[in-house]
Amino acid sequence: MKHTLKRQLRRLTTERPYQIVTASAAALVIATTTGALFAGADDAPASQHTATTVAEMRSDSVASRGEARAASPSASTAPTTAAPAPATKGASPAAKASSNPDLTSKPKPPATKVLDYDYQVQNTYFNCGPAATRNALSAAGIDRTQDELGAELGTTEMGTNSALDTTRVLNAEVKGSPYRTRMFAGTPSPAQMDQLQADVVKAITDGRGVVANVAGDATDTDGGWHSYGGGHYIAVVGYKDNGRTVRIADSANAADPSYWITTINLANWIATRGYSA
Repeated sequence: MKHTLKRQLRRLTTERPYQIVTASAAALVIATTTGALFAGADDAPASQHTATTVAEMRSDSVASRGEARAASPSASTAPTTAAPAPATKGASPAAKASSNPDLTSKPKPPATKVLDYDYQVQNTYFNCGPAATRNALSAAGIDRTQDELGAELGTTEMGTNSALDTTRVLNAEVKGSPYRTRMFAGTPSPAQMDQLQADVVKAITDGRGVVANVAGDATDTDGGWHSYGGGHYIAVVGYKDNGRTVRIADSANAADPSYWITTINLANWIATRGYSA
């Protein structure tokens, strides 16, 4: 029995590493069981088969893990779908304005502006409409005669009908048809006065004269009195104090061709009539 145990120990020292576990288990059985079992364990075909199976399983496991590593892309090669980087907080105002049109603003109008226009007195007592329209157009570099404009306006000895006509003719002459008509049904409200001021500033800033249909009396900033009981047309060719005061080109009297009037007085002068701006 001792010789058999020694022979088993020698076999253990010569077995391959993956067989040690199985052989050690067999040696433990040899040390604790009968001699007949030792004889059967000496050849140990079952142990060798088991050891081979264990080795095959380990080999399969290693292969399967290697295949899994090969099949799954590494972090360095895997495609990414990262979201775009957010805009930097330090973006320039120009960049912000270009991405958001609401942030883009026009230059502020000047506090004072008077157009360079060519004044003409009206050539008939009823031609104030054509004369005012002509004076306004001259500020935009458009040269038309009073007679030409009178024909377009439908002017007769009774005069020119309304601001609707001056707006129509101004738009026929000025590129882009920028003019709009504002009509007053009676005494203008504060909101209508503010609108008149804004309209004058915008038109003059754009290089366009305004034509107003007035009636009654008005006093200019120098105390001059202007009275047109039957109605009259005048051109607005400038403003100052951000539009609170406007420059009038008046075709009625060559001796008094222009004067300043407050926008409030002009609005009240237009009452029941209208203007083209």
